Amino acid sequence: MSNSDSFEEVVKTRREEKFAEFDTSEKGVLQKFHHALHTNTALVPLIVLLAAIMVFGIILGEKFFSPFALTLILQQVQIVGVLAAAQSLIILTAGIDLSVGAVAVLCSVIMGQVTFRYGIPPVFAVAIGLAFGTAIGAVNGWLVSKVKLPPFIVTLGMWQIVLAANYLYSANETIRSQDIEADAPFLQAMGTTVKLGGANLTFGVILMVLLVLVLAYALRSTAWGRHVYAVGDDPEAAKLAGVNVHKTLMSVYMLVGFICGLAAWVMIGRFGSVSPSATTGVIGNIQAITAVVIGGISLFGGRGSILGSFFGALIVGVFELGLRMAGADPQWTFLLIGVLIIAAVTVDQWIRKVTA
Repeated sequence: MSNSDSFEEVVKTRREEKFAEFDTSEKGVLQKFHHALHTNTALVPLIVLLAAIMVFGIILGEKFFSPFALTLILQQVQIVGVLAAAQSLIILTAGIDLSVGAVAVLCSVIMGQVTFRYGIPPVFAVAIGLAFGTAIGAVNGWLVSKVKLPPFIVTLGMWQIVLAANYLYSANETIRSQDIEADAPFLQAMGTTVKLGGANLTFGVILMVLLVLVLAYALRSTAWGRHVYAVGDDPEAAKLAGVNVHKTLMSVYMLVGFICGLAAWVMIGRFGSVSPSATTGVIGNIQAITAVVIGGISLFGGRGSILGSFFGALIVGVFELGLRMAGADPQWTFLLIGVLIIAAVTVDQWIRKVTA
């Protein structure tokens, strides 16, 4: 029997044992609901997202449902959405990455500096930035997988290193949007707007949606995706089932670094300029983790959906825009998001407790 067949049998057996108790034909409404939440972790954030849209729609009326308002939400969350996709992969392996925002900023600085300092064509500058992000991810993955350091410690240290490198390499220089537009417009390509019906979408938003869909398919329908879930759920059991844990972790961390490079390109398109002091380097990590937690991905690893993280990012965007349009104090946004974070973790713990 091959390792792949062995792994499939172990997964199938565990799944049958875990869900044998869930004969929904014999259970009440609450138990059926719990079963639905367990089998589809994106359901809770989707319900919250739709409820938030309905509430703000009732309060604000037609102006909230206008194509401009709804597409503005997508524009606002495009950077966080890409970073949340990256963070989701790490958390699914029972890790956490505190450096994603800083890596994205450093990659944007590299893209800008190699273009204007060394005269490298913008197309190659973007490729260099993506390669650099992938390399940082490889370092993180090697330290976590081979050296066996905790992901929190590794990425906390990398966050500090990358933040410092941003300023040291760029000499704290900001490349203005006018200069980029005149000499290297390709760097701002993700900010290009296209019309779809009555909505104006940027390439950055389209990239975010395509990235989420591709990752959702890969996690759900490929052997690599099943290995990611297995490593996050129980790395020792995954290893016994024939999964190469080191290879899986390395692929995840390198892919996350590459996605951070994509986020850097989206950042340049969104902001127009390249700055080592972009706030994403400091708060991007927290925003991404917030979207992931609200999106229903378990911080304990092995359970969750990339679509849930996407919905989590949209929930934050809906609350921010809705409260702003309603004229509310911005602090209400932080308060409500804090409540959602605690509620999301509570639901996850409830699901795990009932399933155990």
